[in-house]
Amino acid sequence: MPKDESEITIEIGNLPGISARSDALKSYTGEDGEVATPVPGGKPYRLVAVSFGLLCILQATLNISMRLAVYNSEDETSDIDFEAIFKNVTEERDELKRKLNIFANYSRQGWMYFNDSFYYISSQQESWKYSRNDCLQRGAHLVIINSKEEQQFTRQFQKHVWIGLTDRETEGVWKWVDGTLLTTSYWGINEPNSHEGTDEDCAEIKFFDEENSWNDKPCEIQNIWICEKKVVLT
Repeated sequence: MPKDESEITIEIGNLPGISARSDALKSYTGEDGEVATPVPGGKPYRLVAVSFGLLCILQATLNISMRLAVYNSEDETSDIDFEAIFKNVTEERDELKRKLNIFANYSRQGWMYFNDSFYYISSQQESWKYSRNDCLQRGAHLVIINSKEEQQFTRQFQKHVWIGLTDRETEGVWKWVDGTLLTTSYWGINEPNSHEGTDEDCAEIKFFDEENSWNDKPCEIQNIWICEKKVVLT
């Protein structure tokens, strides 16, 4: 029996269970299909895709149910524009399907969703400049951390990772890759310090067990990196 075109399906294959945070590392698949460097906290963020889909379906169901309840309570002789109702519900359905398709597409490529942004964690180590260019080629940028919640999110990977912060243009003046000046920072103790006179013009997450986890480092050193792309789905 053919499926109704309006049906929204969500395939859940080998969905891992939710467990307490452990030291074990979880792996994910990168955009090019290769298995990327394992990262901690993979399960909770992977589950966001399923949760988002279920919430969207629940929202649509509630919207329809509430409307039917209102219309059924009205006088039977009142005029009801069923064509307009159907049009509105269809538009809501199509919008939800569009959001789910966007989410599924990014998830298949190894991106993770958090607070209106998708994040991609590299599977190799490269210089800060290479890392920035890679993010640009993906239509994204090196991660810009502008909230305490995002800082906590990036620490979850427990890896030394490049972030989109540098003072290469003017020594001591730290800017994000979008040109904005650094205002709220999470530098580690005595950082940034250009250790032993070394030219350390790029920022990384190093002390990931601490909230203040940033460190300045020579831009030529090789790290993995995090790309960020703003995509509002709500």
